[in-house]
Amino acid sequence: MSGVLRADRVLRGGRVITLAGGRIAQALALRGDTILAVGDDREVSSLCGPDTAIVELQGRSVMPGLIDGHAHVDREGLKGLLPSLSGCRSVAEVVERVRALAQDTPPGRWIVTLPLGEAPEFAVSPALFAEGRLPDRHDLDAATGAHPVLIRCAWGYWPPSLPTVSIANTAALRLAGIDRDTRSPSPKLQIETDAQGEPTGRFFEQAFQSLAEFTLFRQAPNFTADDRLRTLEASMRAYNAVGTTGVFEGHGVAGEVIDAWRASRAAGRSTLRAQLLVSPSFAGASLADAVQWVQREARRLRADAQGDDWLRLQGLFAEPLAEPTESRLRASAAPCTGWAGFNFDAGLPPEALRALLHAAACEGLRVAAIQSAMADVFLEVARETPIDGLRWVIAHPATLDARQVRGIADHGIVVTTHTNNYHWRSASALLARVGAARENEISPIRSLLDAGAVVSLATDNVPVSLWPCIWQACERIDRSTGQVIAPGQRITREEALRCATTHGAWLCGDEDRRGTLEAGKLADLIVLVDDPLSVSSERLPALAPQLTVVGGRTVWDAGASGR
Repeated sequence: MSGVLRADRVLRGGRVITLAGGRIAQALALRGDTILAVGDDREVSSLCGPDTAIVELQGRSVMPGLIDGHAHVDREGLKGLLPSLSGCRSVAEVVERVRALAQDTPPGRWIVTLPLGEAPEFAVSPALFAEGRLPDRHDLDAATGAHPVLIRCAWGYWPPSLPTVSIANTAALRLAGIDRDTRSPSPKLQIETDAQGEPTGRFFEQAFQSLAEFTLFRQAPNFTADDRLRTLEASMRAYNAVGTTGVFEGHGVAGEVIDAWRASRAAGRSTLRAQLLVSPSFAGASLADAVQWVQREARRLRADAQGDDWLRLQGLFAEPLAEPTESRLRASAAPCTGWAGFNFDAGLPPEALRALLHAAACEGLRVAAIQSAMADVFLEVARETPIDGLRWVIAHPATLDARQVRGIADHGIVVTTHTNNYHWRSASALLARVGAARENEISPIRSLLDAGAVVSLATDNVPVSLWPCIWQACERIDRSTGQVIAPGQRITREEALRCATTHGAWLCGDEDRRGTLEAGKLADLIVLVDDPLSVSSERLPALAPQLTVVGGRTVWDAGASGR
């Protein structure tokens, strides 16, 4: 029939979970970057032409691509730049691993490795090693004396507890100028010494954002702009491989990360839709400086001011000034931001922070912040300056009480969760801290949804897959005890899938363009062997797609990858 649009690709014979009003279809047709039709096999097959590629689903499930509400995408690929110590269960094995690296490294060149322990958490303790102790400089000296060696500490938000540890050999200590007379730049960073007062090469940090790499070991190689660009595409593929088609970087990103995203997009190599918020640099800024920054930057940070369906820069991250000495030390290494990818001096004193937020609201800008206390700050601002409709974001709230939940819903504030932490890793510890009477305030997704708030699931890069987060939101099991924490806050499987898709689209301001499988929306979808609505609870967190499609283009094919 003339005039009928023909599909570029048809997927049929499956279970299409549209997440649009509970509709389940059999097939869908794609044309260009858009969904052409969704319906039964016969209806959709009528759109096939001689050049249409047909995918026979054979009962497999199709659903919208996942949208990670707080992803830190760039960190994943950076891990691939550093040699791994994974699998080392003795100090002797660490020594052999470093010795092998030295054999392939020109003398005098730094050897910098990933942290001790296993990804994604890199949790480490003396009990991890057969000798019952951590390696020290003498062990690394036995591996090589011709190379400075540094075992980097984990980014503090990966491990479940502190301290983190980095380890250097004698050559690295010498180049860094560290000896028995060296004083730590911060009480949170311990330079361990032996009985004779000599450095052991071990450095312990009681901080969730590392210090040693930006101070004592500033001479050691860190991530360059070229590193970030080369690894960003690997990061995108890692997220595509678990079904993620879009991300929201709610912690804000520094200029070096923005540059990498832009360069990848300009080269046409993006495989992941990304919405970025700016991480400001406010070192030494006054209240007036903060307000002037907003006014100066407002035009480029308004919604849709910069970008397209693949990459958009809008809004800013805001936080109170905490640990001013340590923040200054970290920021002194700018523009290098290490694993963080955000500026370390984004924090402001209370009055300047409120002035910044009022100015942002007046300019119609989006703002994101982390932790429960910032919900109260947002609500205080909202009493004087309207924020409704701006979709401000609270990420990582450990607890929210009924008053905060109501305020969040009333003002259209979005919550991005950290179920990996507050459901899985530390829910029992949270319960012990707040008490049984406040159990239902712990990451209260049920209460938020019932109040009409938007909740987007998020990985925080520990690990990259949203499927454990979906499971955690449904089951709320603490791994250390096996206890279900706040069972009244469990949500249904379908609600969890919506939080990982349609709510993520709303977070990005794209609910009219993606997040459900409907004609006219962007063709962002995944194909799964299992039905995520009915697969067993045990299998849910390990789900992974066979195909991930973004904008009608296959960006992940498990068969082609050999998985």
